[in-house]
Amino acid sequence: MPTNLFNPADRRKYPERWPMRRGKQLFEVVDNRSEDGTEELLSVSHITGITPRSQKNVTMFKSESLVGYKRCAIGDIAANTMWTWQGAIGVSDYAGVVSPAYNVYRQREGTYNPRYLDFLLREKNLVSVYHSLSTGIRPSRLRLYPDVFLTIYFPVPPADEQEKIVRFLDWKVSGINKLINQHKSRIQVLTKLKSKLIDDVTIRGLYNESLRQNDDIRWDIAYPTHWKLLRLRELFAFRKGLSITKANLEDSGIPVISYGQVHSKKNSGVGINDELIRFVNASYLETDANALVEHGDFIFADTSEDVVGCGNCVYVDRDETIFAGYHTVIAHPKSVESSRYLSYLFQAPTWRYQIHKKVSAVKVYSITQKILKDVFVLLPPLDEQKRIVEYLDERCSPIDALIAKIECEIQQLRNLKSALISDVVTGEIDVREVEIPEYEFVADIGEDNADDSDEEIEGEEE
Repeated sequence: MPTNLFNPADRRKYPERWPMRRGKQLFEVVDNRSEDGTEELLSVSHITGITPRSQKNVTMFKSESLVGYKRCAIGDIAANTMWTWQGAIGVSDYAGVVSPAYNVYRQREGTYNPRYLDFLLREKNLVSVYHSLSTGIRPSRLRLYPDVFLTIYFPVPPADEQEKIVRFLDWKVSGINKLINQHKSRIQVLTKLKSKLIDDVTIRGLYNESLRQNDDIRWDIAYPTHWKLLRLRELFAFRKGLSITKANLEDSGIPVISYGQVHSKKNSGVGINDELIRFVNASYLETDANALVEHGDFIFADTSEDVVGCGNCVYVDRDETIFAGYHTVIAHPKSVESSRYLSYLFQAPTWRYQIHKKVSAVKVYSITQKILKDVFVLLPPLDEQKRIVEYLDERCSPIDALIAKIECEIQQLRNLKSALISDVVTGEIDVREVEIPEYEFVADIGEDNADDSDEEIEGEEE
């Protein structure tokens, strides 16, 4: 059954036996605000739906207070207004609050099995409808507001069929999730192997000669005696990145690396990945030229949601016009000769441990310029730095290639899962007569979080 003859982007088809009902018949907008801000903060993702923010590695900057945030009850629908067009919507299994910039809806009559509805709301063809109905001056600023969302027609399968669809998908998706989790475990092993390799070589060197203990460094390790022990202030000059928010980002213009990109899992630490780049208007060249970076610079995030992220940075390996974005600190080397070596050192857990010991937090960890300036570095002679870099390049490249291959396989499995969900939840695959065996439910552990609000500042919009 075609769903909307007046919207060419709406290509959905559902079985004739399923009635169609308009959103305003099924859902109502609810806007209950938190009075004391004590509720659990929830995150809305196009991959995982709604989950407690505390369980996710979210890169967006968190508001100081949750007072005035929108309450979201169990069974409510929460939609990230800025990213509904990408599928950032779902049915909540948790009671909590979401950003005031989000929209919360509630079923009028309990028409849907909440699990079925959660699958349906992020179904790829329905997400295409959200996209087509969203408005904004450019793609990154598209919004889907309640008055438009509630005009969409939704399928309403019989209750017993909704239940069967949920059970069938749990069974099939569990098998795919099991494979995904096995692949993720392999990546964790490889990542730890690479981390230990970098740590050993950048702290102890390629050779085991002339090792001694030095309490001044505050690391319980031995290191080569001919290496220099310096504070970062002796090697770098520091300054702040752009004073902008997500609202200043454009779809084209001058490249910018902001807080979220520094914390992104796509940041290798040894160079700028094109996927890390966002853009700002060229007018910033005149007003904020101090935030421009040069080849050999490092861009540190000045805040982190967890202590593990303290010390995350991007090494600028390009000769082109690039800005350091909001919530960042630029470390400009007084000599670029050691930058390539330091790009490895700054990934070493032992080096990062210094920062972890210095920062404290209530809601976010603040990595100030003072903290960075006081951190120690072990600096070998230049010829030894070069040998270490060549050694690590040779040893890390195969690990990175294998991780990339496994990540590609994970993405293929996710695509398969998405296609299966779409086919079943829309009735293209009829599961009413399928016999479902006993199975162990398996969740997709550690779901990727790069999508989570894409660095949106919580509460940025009202």
